[in-house]
Amino acid sequence: MDDAGDGAPGSGTKRKAPAAAAAAAKGKAAGKGKAAPKAALATAKESSLLKQKSPAEFFAENKNIAGFDNPGKSLYTTMRELVENALDSAESISELPDIEITIEEITKSKFNTMIGLVDRERIDEELYDDFESDKAREKRLAKEARFQETQAKNAALGKKVKEAPAARGKGRGEAAFFRVTCKDNGRGMPHDDIPNMLGRVLSGTKYGLRQTRGKFGLGAKMALIWSKMSTGLPIEIKSSMKGQNFISFCRLDIDIHKNVPHVHFHEKRENKDRWHGAELQVIIEGNWTTHRSKILHYMRQMAVITPYAQFLFRFLSDSADKNLTIQFARRTDVMPPIPLQTKHHPSAVDLLLIKRLISETTKQNLLQFLQHEFVNISKSHAERLIGEMGPDFSAKMAVKSLTSQQIVRIHQLFRQAKFDDPNGNCLSPAGEYNLRLGIIKELHPDLVATHASSPQVFEGHPFIVEAGISIGGKDVKHGLNIFRYANRIPLLFEQGADVITRTALKRINWGSYKINQQQDKIGVFVSIVSTKIPFKGTGKEYIGDDITEISSAVQSALKQCCLQLKSKIVKKLQARERQDRKRNLNRYIPDVARAIMETLGEIADESPPKRPCYDKEDEELLEKVNSQEVTEMTFRDCLTQHVEQVDYEMALEYAMQSGVSEEPREAFYLNSLEGSYKFIDFQSPVFVFRFIP
Repeated sequence: MDDAGDGAPGSGTKRKAPAAAAAAAKGKAAGKGKAAPKAALATAKESSLLKQKSPAEFFAENKNIAGFDNPGKSLYTTMRELVENALDSAESISELPDIEITIEEITKSKFNTMIGLVDRERIDEELYDDFESDKAREKRLAKEARFQETQAKNAALGKKVKEAPAARGKGRGEAAFFRVTCKDNGRGMPHDDIPNMLGRVLSGTKYGLRQTRGKFGLGAKMALIWSKMSTGLPIEIKSSMKGQNFISFCRLDIDIHKNVPHVHFHEKRENKDRWHGAELQVIIEGNWTTHRSKILHYMRQMAVITPYAQFLFRFLSDSADKNLTIQFARRTDVMPPIPLQTKHHPSAVDLLLIKRLISETTKQNLLQFLQHEFVNISKSHAERLIGEMGPDFSAKMAVKSLTSQQIVRIHQLFRQAKFDDPNGNCLSPAGEYNLRLGIIKELHPDLVATHASSPQVFEGHPFIVEAGISIGGKDVKHGLNIFRYANRIPLLFEQGADVITRTALKRINWGSYKINQQQDKIGVFVSIVSTKIPFKGTGKEYIGDDITEISSAVQSALKQCCLQLKSKIVKKLQARERQDRKRNLNRYIPDVARAIMETLGEIADESPPKRPCYDKEDEELLEKVNSQEVTEMTFRDCLTQHVEQVDYEMALEYAMQSGVSEEPREAFYLNSLEGSYKFIDFQSPVFVFRFIP
């Protein structure tokens, strides 16, 4: 019992019970440091109240970390996670991705039918948040009438008519539900592993040091958690691996408190079409209206960075005018290489990571551990490091026997010693060729330039920056249109603080490259790939501007693109000047030809005694004028040919000076060969030469 329970009613003070007071006095008399039995019981009770949260429970309570801030953002993030998983699955087996995404709107009555809930008529209207009293309704109708009257007067006077303001509800409104389905032609999932792969948070196949699309390693698991929280419905999975004669079908949800899958149904079905891949279907609460533009923008940006993939996006609704189908066609069959798992760089590890590597290594001694568990440590380099660690270390000492103090010494030496930078061979950028194709395919610009940097390093992690800039195009606004990518996925939120945005706005002098920042339609594309993307913010939606190596690399890549564009723009300006000059000359040809003809006619009409003597060629010309063998049209043709010749000679002279031929060019495309075959690709920024032995 609580001690306060023994106090007198209404008393403001607490009195100890006699037994408790006696026990306390006895404990005090027994000597210092001895706790009373009551205190010991209280401590035990407090310790029993300690709780441990599962990873699924943590992310459920902090769903905004994974991008599930609200229903609209949750719909966007669910679609994005499923698409990125599908791309990873297809690329892992070098299969050209073919992905179908469907978002189907589910009405409240249909949702209630699905879960076996009967719709009920409202009984107490005032109980609901959207209830409107008679007085409030009269006030609203009067306001609408005044607005319509004002609009009618404006229309009569020829003034601009405003649209009627949308009615705003003061509450949350009715929930909207959506069935999100994503189907791919990727690797598929092993039948027995499906429950754990989708129903257990922080378990998967992508952990390790490599370039990955994911931000948290959650994938579709967070969509399952959101489904559990918003609709309570399970997720459905169909999957089949290459060569399997069956399709795995599984319906499951997740026990959030235990972080274990709850399997409703799991069976094998016949695979008549020999299909391989995965199809995931989840029903969640969402908001299509608020995030429609974000979802479509994401799909367009993904089509730019993955032109080797084909996407089919559909939005289905009971209202036919809301239905939407968009296909992003494949433009190339050249895929980036699969990212390779790599070892840690010594300068990028911490104490916990060193201890984990020691516990997991199969190497016996310290020399082998340093040489094989880290990059850029050769045998001779490892021996020098061990000699620098001190007399307590030796090359043959067992690595498992290292003490905590010795591990700290290794960590300190790693931070101070000099190591070669990682070479970046483990990275898989989109490729300058693919980036250029994607920009051309989706934006249809007038001019485009691309550049890929060599591998660079920050904090022991390699990274590559690819950039592209386009001028003109369809569905592009005037000014800067910035497209940001991290490990080949679009970043759409928190753009203002991103290193790419700040570099494009503040560190590039567009005018010096003949580009008008306000009037031209400028597309800025920057893709950064690395084994560690330095995201900022809880949602990991932007890359910070505080890493000098990355900001310098982004600025350098954009400047290289600007230099390419400047050369093209100058050529276009010069060509335009030539065309203007030629047009002006051609405009005066009729007047000049007429004046020449009139002058020659007057000379030819003069009698021979009064006419001066001319040489033989001039006399022949006058005779031809008299005989009308030479007419005004003759002079027009001669002058036109002369203007053409001068224009050609000036263009030829410019081409010789610049080293570029301005001869007419015709674009052509070759169809890919059918069937499987071995080949070697030789890539350049503007073409790929495929050699088939």
